[in-house]
Parts: sequence; C-alpha cells; structure tokens
Amino acid sequence: MTDFSFEPHCWVEVDLDALRRNFRTIRSQLGGTPICAVIKADAYGHGDRVIARTLAEESVKWFAVSCLAEALHLRRGGVQQPILVLGMTQPNQAAILAHEKVTQAVFSLEYAQALAAAARRAGVTVEGHLKADTGMGRIGFDLRADFEGGVHGLCACCNLPGLEITGMFQHFAAADSREADDIAFTKHQHDLFCRAVEQVRQVHPLTTVHCCNSAGLMLHPDWGMDLVRAGIILYGEDPSGEVRFPELTPIMQLKTVVSHVKELLPGESVSYGRTFTAKSPMRVATLCCGYADGYPRLLSGKGMVSIHGQSAPVLGRVCMDQMMVDVSNIPDVHIGDEVIVLGQGGADTMFTAAEKIGTISYELMCGISRRVPRIYLEQGEPAGLCDYLVTT
Repeated sequence: MTDFSFEPHCWVEVDLDALRRNFRTIRSQLGGTPICAVIKADAYGHGDRVIARTLAEESVKWFAVSCLAEALHLRRGGVQQPILVLGMTQPNQAAILAHEKVTQAVFSLEYAQALAAAARRAGVTVEGHLKADTGMGRIGFDLRADFEGGVHGLCACCNLPGLEITGMFQHFAAADSREADDIAFTKHQHDLFCRAVEQVRQVHPLTTVHCCNSAGLMLHPDWGMDLVRAGIILYGEDPSGEVRFPELTPIMQLKTVVSHVKELLPGESVSYGRTFTAKSPMRVATLCCGYADGYPRLLSGKGMVSIHGQSAPVLGRVCMDQMMVDVSNIPDVHIGDEVIVLGQGGADTMFTAAEKIGTISYELMCGISRRVPRIYLEQGEPAGLCDYLVTT
C-alpha cells in the first residue's frame, strides 16, 4: 500500500495514527470488554478495507456492517475477524453467509424461519445474533408492546435447525442525549434488554451479548456485557452536540486545490442564480470541489474553508464540481494552493458544517463521493491510496 500515484484535485486525507489513538482511548474506557468496530457505509466514508486492516492490527475482535455486500467486500479484502450484518440479508443468501462465516442479525420469527429453511436446503448452518427492539422502533423482536411475546419469539429462534444462535443485541435510540427523559428512556431500554437476555439464557446459551453503541459505551462502560459496538467515535467525531468526547481526534479532512483566482468588481455576481453580488472589489478563488464530491450545496453562502491557515467564506452557490470563496484578506493565493474544505485550521469541521445545515457529521462523512480518492497518512506522510475510480 505504499506505491501509488496521485493527482491533487479533490481528495480526503485519513489519519491512521489518529484512528489508532482513538481506538486505544476507547479501549482504555472499557476494562477489557472486546470492541466491535462498526465499519458500515464504507467505514463512514473512510474506506472500509484500510480501516479494518488498521483496526485488526489493534486487535479489534469484531466488525459490523449493514449488509452482506459490505461483509463480502471485507472478506475479499482479506479481513478474517467475525463480521456481523446489522440489517437484513435475503434468506436465499444463506449459503453465502455460512461459507463466508458471516453472522446475521435475526430480527423476527418469520425471518428466522425463512433463513433457517434456506440454510437447510443448502445444507449449511447460519450463525445468528438475535436482535431485540427495546425502543429504537426499527427492526427486532418488540419487547415494549409485548415483552413476553417478544421473548417467546426470541427463544423460538433458538430451536430452528439450520440456524445457530450465538448472540443477542439491541440498539439505543437516545443514548447521545443529555435530556432527562432520554436518559430515563435509555435506562429503560437497557433494563428491558437485560431482562430479556436473562430469560433467553434460561433456555439457550448466548456467548456474545451486546447493547452499547458509541455514546452508550463511553457513558456506561459498566453496560459493556460481552461486546461493545464503536462507530462514530472511532473516526473521532462526537455522537451529538450534547455528548462530546474531546479526547478523541477527527481522522478525516476533505481537501482540494485552487484552480483559478480572479478580481471581482462591485456589482458583479458569482455562481448560479446570482445569489451573491460584490459590493466592493474582491479577490475570489475557484476550488476543484463541489456537491458531487460530497460538499453540501446547503453550505452555499454559509461554509468556511481554509487556505494558508486562514478562513475563506464560500460565495454564492456551490456547483456540482466547483465552488468559489472569498480570498480578499488572504495574500498570495495562487493556482494549485492546497485548501482544507472540511477539517481543521480555519475551515468548518464535519461537526460545525453539519450544525450549519441542520444535519449530523455522520451524513457528511458518508456523503463524500466515491470519486474522491482517500489518502491514508501514517506519521504525517502518505502511506496509501484508495481510488474508487480505478480500484476494485
């Protein structure tokens, strides 16, 4: 992963040393509880294979993904650790789940029966983790409306030939909130889950029980059970504005270069719709980055980038492949100069940019386009490249 060519245009830099530090910080909070690294959505836009290999070197125990395709991408990339699919896999893919040793979330009796039947037809056994719904309201055996019925369904899955149930999990809906009602709701979720686990274990052994997401594991390390699922905090981002962990370091920066510098006269406008018009002489730089790269169009006229360590506001509407910024107060800006679009040093961070447009940093990171190369840094130097336009 050391030989590569790279043309600076628009790219992401991923600091693998910061990733390692984040992982070690998280691990230090847990008193030995194993960590499952959540690397769905291409590791939140960071590049799942490289992130997985790096964390494997740190002795991560599990990986979690959203779907079978993501699991297979990791397996084809040489990842050997156990992988949990958090969402649905079509039952007719049972043989692939078994052959690739991928653990499947089992979230309803109907689904469990279909998956088990498909496994029997294929002559295989699929490993599964039962998914309980204690308040997320997404998928899982509903323990809120009918606790006893939900537990009955969970236990029934354990007796299906073709299905080997080894674990059980749930997901917190509001662990990243400091509101009193949400704190109470999270505790109620945890209590429901513990009661259900106790009853299931009376009829079937469970080796891997897990309930904590990023906010949960940091705020409630005593709830760790057999495994915790670290997601957003691995990448150094906070779960929410209310639950923040300053000891973690963001590992991603979106960068580009200046393609053009021009003088803007009073009365002249910039970009589509003429939403910005100069009131006085200005110097404007055009950048090789736009919403097709993952920089939100909603940041038009709101965003802030960094050039030579100084902030430059976005002018007018962000285009598909380009954007304009005010560099009137930044001397010596030239074609080819590096620009931090999202990151540190005077630019919006993922967090502050998300706040400006009413979303979350998760969405911004996941939204970085696959046409944007990921450059991996170790000890501050490029150590690898993931270019989705030329690499499979």
